[in-house]
Amino acid sequence: MPYRICAILLLALAAGGCAKGPEAAQPGSLAPLLIAPEDVHTVRNSAIASGPSITGSIQPERRADLRAEVSAVVLRVLKENGDVVRRGDLLVQLDDTSIRDALSSAQAASRAAGQAFEQAQRQFERMKTLRGSGMASTQQVEDAEIRRNNAQSDMEGAKSRVVSARQQMQRTEVRAPFDGVVSERKASAGDTAQIGKELLKVIDPTSLRFEAVVSADHVGEVKAGQPVSFRVNGYGEEEFTGRVRRVNPAANPTTRQVEVLVDFTGSNQPKLAGLYAEGRLETQSRTSLTIPASAVVREGDKVSAFRLQGDRLQKVTLAIAERDPRTGDYILAGGLAEGDRVLRHPGDALKDGQAVQPNPAPKASVAASSQAR
Repeated sequence: MPYRICAILLLALAAGGCAKGPEAAQPGSLAPLLIAPEDVHTVRNSAIASGPSITGSIQPERRADLRAEVSAVVLRVLKENGDVVRRGDLLVQLDDTSIRDALSSAQAASRAAGQAFEQAQRQFERMKTLRGSGMASTQQVEDAEIRRNNAQSDMEGAKSRVVSARQQMQRTEVRAPFDGVVSERKASAGDTAQIGKELLKVIDPTSLRFEAVVSADHVGEVKAGQPVSFRVNGYGEEEFTGRVRRVNPAANPTTRQVEVLVDFTGSNQPKLAGLYAEGRLETQSRTSLTIPASAVVREGDKVSAFRLQGDRLQKVTLAIAERDPRTGDYILAGGLAEGDRVLRHPGDALKDGQAVQPNPAPKASVAASSQAR
């Protein structure tokens, strides 16, 4: 009886082993990894630029703070933030009632002064005629001339007051000094605008530039005409390029930093002013092999990458140097050669020697393939 039970158990175990098939005999085997062209990076020589870092903000070169030039009540504000304006457009209308009254008074005084001058001029001409016939004394002619001169001075003063009143009238209409955009509205209808009160700010968005600062320790490396690469807050990883226009000849007395003015190069420019930006001056340049940071696998102190060798993956130990400050890529000191192909985003489940094959599905990723396993 015990012999029969043992025989049955041996038969059951043998049958179970046969049912599992060859896969059970190779528990470590993996199915081929599906990869798409965008999953592969080809190692190439790249230009590596280095230099001091700079920080600052994007500011327009043409900007105007429009302020009240007369004391008056704000009647209308015709433009809002973001409105496009043309040179000469009316932006703010101030109350001109009192100034209009002053203009009318000045014009009336000017007419009266003109009439007084004409009368004094005729009197002077008459005195000169009488003096020629001996019917007027020299003193009378001189007195008439003095009255004529005084009347002329009064007339000129009255005309000047008319011009001044007209200028004050024009200042009640605040107009755009150039084509641009309203960036900040600081007044509303009903406000009392004292002389110097800010009303609107207008900027020209086509004149943006990078107003940056650099440490005084590196100012000796900065020269006009040097290229600059930088990123702007709000534009993600998008990179902008520029060129140094000038370097301020004096350092800031508080921060000991030096201002650097950078003009944009190319058509790629941000659309907003006032954004923070940081970048690097390209004072030195060299060529070296680079690899994206996403392709690097770290295991403690060991750094490696998965290279494609035919239809297999090969795990290669790397020697890397510093990172490119512009792109964030690592500079290769050894392990790969130009033209080698590596996976851009290797997953944790990848193995050395694992088979690979092209993925017919569009835009497939290694990460998705790895997760599917």
